[in-house]
Amino acid sequence: MKTGNSERLYARATTFMPGGVNSPVRACRNVGRTPLFIKRAAGSRIYDADGNEFIDLVCSWGPDIFGHADPDILRAVTEACASGLTFGACHEGEIVLAERIRKHFPSMELLRLVSSGTEAAMSAVRAARGFTGRDRILKFEGCYHGHSDGLLAKAGSGLLTAAIPGSAGVPAGYTENTLLAGYNDEGSVRAVFEHYGKEIAAVIVEPVAANMGVVPPEEGFLSFLRKITEDNGALLIFDEVITGFRLSDGGAQKLYGITPDLTALGKIVGGGMPLAAYGGRADIMKRIAPLGSVYQAGTLSGNPIAAAAGNAQIEKIERTPGLYEQLEVHGARLEAAFRESGFNVNRSGSLLTAFFTDRSVTDYGSALSSDTEEYARFYGHLLENGIYAAPSQFEAIFLSYAHTDEDIDRICEVIRNYKR
Repeated sequence: MKTGNSERLYARATTFMPGGVNSPVRACRNVGRTPLFIKRAAGSRIYDADGNEFIDLVCSWGPDIFGHADPDILRAVTEACASGLTFGACHEGEIVLAERIRKHFPSMELLRLVSSGTEAAMSAVRAARGFTGRDRILKFEGCYHGHSDGLLAKAGSGLLTAAIPGSAGVPAGYTENTLLAGYNDEGSVRAVFEHYGKEIAAVIVEPVAANMGVVPPEEGFLSFLRKITEDNGALLIFDEVITGFRLSDGGAQKLYGITPDLTALGKIVGGGMPLAAYGGRADIMKRIAPLGSVYQAGTLSGNPIAAAAGNAQIEKIERTPGLYEQLEVHGARLEAAFRESGFNVNRSGSLLTAFFTDRSVTDYGSALSSDTEEYARFYGHLLENGIYAAPSQFEAIFLSYAHTDEDIDRICEVIRNYKR
């Protein structure tokens, strides 16, 4: 595998960007490599600056459910570009997109388009605080909701202490109202509510965790969250930035039959363009400006190009019979290949992670037991055999409709040939 051009580009990038990247997940330091620079992509394949071809298991971290450069989405974007890139004003395309989203996510009675998952989660939390008049938020260790100050938190010295900032540059005061519990640990949630119950505005959760690797909810966990929030006058926020339109056409909330009060969507709703959304019960969302006193705004929110891509993507989801069934079949085949080769794997539909640990991974603590050095070796094995995966143990494999049976055959072969 040639890497000379990517290495030269990376050296050049380091003179302009921190670490040579615009997002740290691309840096590849965790796997002891420099990042590949991608020149083009089509279908299930990406091609780097050195001409190497890879089967892509990142799919731009989720949004490319139909693969790269889908012709229907490209056509919609190209046609929209001809009318102007951005207006900073209302247009019909954003209404059509909102209608499509609500059709599939009826819990989002009113919704607001934004530009990123971070923005969507941050705005949903602000809406919850504004509606309840409470300040505290409960989140889960290992769940990621973007890089806004109040949600970029890690555990404090004890379960019932306030969280401490998970990043330099975040003042302690920004996380003092952020409480943490263990994902899939009902007891830890009960303990927090027993201590702070009437002060908690909302619980925010990835219904299927995908930022500590893929960790599905244990049976009854989401129902428990729904009940304890209702019993205490708190709201339940589902962060479906990754799971929305990926696990089903109604996301994890349709798959598990749980109705949250607020939802954050991202990734797929933009069809590969920067677009996200948050929304929920009408009585909550009517507190958002200009109807209420909870302020949130964005010049590029619902811009016509991203809205065109999102509309084309969701329309294609609607008219592709067997989409989720095929993703399930291919996901199950990869899971079987991992298990047959002795890997510890978690999967939910087209999301899966192979963990290098002998422990069952059900939460953040068990995920951290993984051997990251072994993952780095596995990552190199994939790369050298033409498979492009996430450069971190704690990310997901994403499958797309563009992956063929032959692609899955090849990936399974590479997995089985890995010598641990």
